[in-house]
Amino acid sequence: QVQLVESGGGLVQPGGSLRLSCAASGSIFSMYDMGWYRQGAGKERELVAAITSGGRINYVDSVKGRFTISRDNAKKMVYLQMNSLKPEDTAVYYCNAVYGPYFEVWGQGTLVTVSS
Repeated sequence: QVQLVESGGGLVQPGGSLRLSCAASGSIFSMYDMGWYRQGAGKERELVAAITSGGRINYVDSVKGRFTISRDNAKKMVYLQMNSLKPEDTAVYYCNAVYGPYFEVWGQGTLVTVSS
């Protein structure tokens, strides 16, 4: 049973930075495609950033140049470095793991609030 645990959320002022972390279980973490999603109040969940098992990365346009996704397969960790945060980045951020057709797993989410 694969589990994902996010951490690093909190309250930050506009223009500030946060680093989200996602710790994964499972012996074949390196084979998972990983992603960060977010869901703001009254909004649908959207993909923010993704990194495949092969290292291919993509971002939603609204965070390009501000957010960076990375992974450490040895530590079974995925990170989301968020810089130049804006109030519209306020949301619950979720870590997601996909392993081919076999499973898709979600973390419990971590709240990011950008406000002065």
